[in-house]
Amino acid sequence: MEVKWIEDFVALAQYQSFSRAADMRNVTQSGFSRRIQALEQWVGADLIDRGSYPLTLTPAGRLFKEAADDILRKLFDTRSIIRMDQRMPGTGLQIAAGHTIAVGFVPAWLDSLQDRFKDLRVRVVPTNVHDSIVMLVNGNCELMLAYEHPELPLHLDPARYEYRTVGHDVFMPVRRASGRTGSDMRLPGTAERPVPLIAYSASTYFGRCHALLLRHAGTSAALQPLFESDMADVLKQMVLNGAGIAWLPKSLIESELEDGVLEPAGERRWMLDLELRVYRDRGNTAPLLADLWHHIAAAN
Repeated sequence: MEVKWIEDFVALAQYQSFSRAADMRNVTQSGFSRRIQALEQWVGADLIDRGSYPLTLTPAGRLFKEAADDILRKLFDTRSIIRMDQRMPGTGLQIAAGHTIAVGFVPAWLDSLQDRFKDLRVRVVPTNVHDSIVMLVNGNCELMLAYEHPELPLHLDPARYEYRTVGHDVFMPVRRASGRTGSDMRLPGTAERPVPLIAYSASTYFGRCHALLLRHAGTSAALQPLFESDMADVLKQMVLNGAGIAWLPKSLIESELEDGVLEPAGERRWMLDLELRVYRDRGNTAPLLADLWHHIAAAN
């Protein structure tokens, strides 16, 4: 039994919908359903009444929900205490950010803040979108940076969490420059010559961005998946090795595009515009955070 199964079950009890709960948990609906079924198998009873609309809990589900809430609260409270003990001494900030954002955006962004906030102590925790949200919700970071698209919202309660837009990015297909490999890998490809694809796991935010983009493109792409990873940095290296094409945020590959090492593997319709947001908990009234938030708002 895994903790994420309990978190899934609590989300399903809250939203009373497999699709809404799966979106909130940043996982495909089929994957979410399998995890709920795995939890029920572990418990040894049906927890969800699937014959009702909206979904309701069975008597066993209501009993398990009480225990689940208590278990998660104790786990997260303990983790929060431990993480607070691991923070840097003195006044500073902890920032949760996706791996790609931590590499491609955060260093320059923090540098731009130094004139106003000299000697600012910051700890950046690179993680995935789901864990970043959990850190923010449980008070384990002051700021969270994440990509967002209007059709792929993060489902954070606006009454409790506010955001500022601090940047924009383009999710674009790229390949190793054809002059370096002799390759003609380019979208949309054909049934006879499908384009080799280095892909994201479907449950990741970029995986969902990729699926959305293909739905919007208007033309079916002939793709041959070859490799899959959760990490954009891994996909980038595979593209640099000439293994295929991948969709990558432009901020991560700007130098390679400028040097001609990488080049677009498709037209503009194969690209997706993303907003880069920084979130904070409205209830956190720390003076440093309030000052920084005012500065970010004024700069944008």
